[in-house]
Amino acid sequence: MTDRDLLSTLVLARGTLDRAAQFRADQAWQGERRADPASQVMWVCEGGSPMLVTDTAAELILTPANDVDAELTFLGLDDDDVAYFAAHVDDHQDARVDPNSTWKHLRATGALLSDRDAGMMVTAVAIDNWMRTHRRCPRCGDVTHAHHAGWSRVCVSDGTEHFPRTDPAIIVLVTDSEDRALLGRQAVWQEGFFSTLAGFVESGESAEAALRREVFEESGVIISADPADILYLGSQPWPFPCSLMLGFHARASDPTINVDGSEIVEAMWVSRAELLAACEKGEVRLPPSISIARKLIERWYGSALPESFSRA
Repeated sequence: MTDRDLLSTLVLARGTLDRAAQFRADQAWQGERRADPASQVMWVCEGGSPMLVTDTAAELILTPANDVDAELTFLGLDDDDVAYFAAHVDDHQDARVDPNSTWKHLRATGALLSDRDAGMMVTAVAIDNWMRTHRRCPRCGDVTHAHHAGWSRVCVSDGTEHFPRTDPAIIVLVTDSEDRALLGRQAVWQEGFFSTLAGFVESGESAEAALRREVFEESGVIISADPADILYLGSQPWPFPCSLMLGFHARASDPTINVDGSEIVEAMWVSRAELLAACEKGEVRLPPSISIARKLIERWYGSALPESFSRA
């Protein structure tokens, strides 16, 4: 699998809409599009949205914008100049939503959605998660209201404008001199659940420095000091609640494992043959296909792995 293949197959990095950010501050344009029956609205609440789901596909249930009385975020325009919005509601039983709708979470359906719907839902979920924690001003504590078509919030008292946050995090497939992969199990995971290592980039820290720090803190493994031994591969939004996962491949200079025992309780080096055998026996379960971690593992492995190897 080439690096370019990795970049093109990240499930939550898809999307077809033009965000058309130049129209966010144009209140007249926004009003016209909200009143246009051709404009479409998706509903979002706590990471989920109403949709139609089969074993092989999922599709967002959309509502004409002129039928929706709710706080909206402008998501963008399609190639036919149709405008799309997200409506934010506080619970799945909101009277404005079709009571026969089936709400599904992005984690469960992301891989089944079309490119358009996946991009819409990732954006809507990220904005919705941010809105739920920024209804009051972090400076003075007063109420904030939506601004710029949902892409910022303004305090009613001091007028400060607040924008959605994105927390960068590294996620890395580490290999040793034998080209074995380093996998770890978090304390909160069931036995047999393994993934690549990951962690947040701290203030004043580069992504590469965060990678070396996180790998050492969690596993005790030391990453090579040679810049050529860290390869950036691609990124994927992870709106649970607001991360951007920066995917890397890195080589270890000292493969000695010494897990931190708090966040990572188990780590191991595995060859391709060992990983395949452990997955076939059910001794190891991998991240789901929606995650960049799965793509990093498959890139190292050399091909896609069966979905039956995924943890539930």
